[in-house]
Amino acid sequence: MRIQKKNVRRRRQEGFTPLRRSAEHGFTARRRSAEHGFTLVELMVVIVIIGLLATIVAINVLPSGDKARTEKAKADIAQIEGGLELYKLQNLSFPTTAQGLNALVTAPAGLTDPSRYQRGGYLKKLPNDPWGRPYNYAAPGQHGEADVWTFGADGKEGGEGIDADIGSWQ
Repeated sequence: MRIQKKNVRRRRQEGFTPLRRSAEHGFTARRRSAEHGFTLVELMVVIVIIGLLATIVAINVLPSGDKARTEKAKADIAQIEGGLELYKLQNLSFPTTAQGLNALVTAPAGLTDPSRYQRGGYLKKLPNDPWGRPYNYAAPGQHGEADVWTFGADGKEGGEGIDADIGSWQ
């Protein structure tokens, strides 16, 4: 306790007081409240940093959407192929190209034995490809007994990357 009092006395003798030091260094009550805000430069730096981070995230996330669409198309085609195989097992042949994939949802006209057609169909609903177009079907196909495919993002035959065709033979 005595040592602390001596230090306080010595500081006062040397002309140092906490109040005086604050005023000397420009930290008055008015000035201190003005320093609680941010300058325009500080705000601009933060906005630029947020913009850079958003750009990096966008660059890394956007391509995964294309990959997800490709994977969904492959999964849809596999599901349709499963329905086609079951159709073939029960009806002894694949639906014709003219009957199309709708034969998996509703019984097509011209079945040799309609009693073999599974009640409720082989798919509840025929999906569209991830780009909103119906899947293509051919029986007999160029790559097997029955082909199911989509033309990819561009909707045209051929292509590379996300525009590449995705088919049951791949």
